[in-house]
Amino acid sequence: MRYAFIQDNQHIWPVRRLCSTLDVHHSGYYAWLKQPTSKTAKKRQQLSGLIKQFWLESGGVYGYRKIHCDLKDIGESCGINRVYRLMKTNGLKSQRGYRKPRAHTGIHQLLLQIL
Repeated sequence: MRYAFIQDNQHIWPVRRLCSTLDVHHSGYYAWLKQPTSKTAKKRQQLSGLIKQFWLESGGVYGYRKIHCDLKDIGESCGINRVYRLMKTNGLKSQRGYRKPRAHTGIHQLLLQIL
C-alpha cells in the first residue's frame, strides 16, 4: 500500500523524501517496482476482464451466479465466491427485478359487493 502511494505521487515529490516520510527504505521500493506480477494477480485480472465482458453482454443484468455459470460453460475454473468478490471490487451489480403491483381481488372485492 505504501509502495503504491509512492508510485502514484513520485511525479510530485522525490522518491527518497516519500520513502523517508512513510518509513520505507528506497531500495525496498525499487525492488517492489522490479518484481513481476504474480500468477494469482494475472489470473485475477483475466477473470475480471471475462466477468466484465459477460456482464456487459447481459446488459448489466446478470449477477454473480449466472456469470459463474457462463465462466463454467467456457471452461474457466473458479469458485462462485471468487466471482462475487471480483464483481464487488469492480463495482458490477446485477439488476434486480421487480413485480408490478397487482389489484387486490378476492375477499376484499366480496366485502365491497356485500355492503
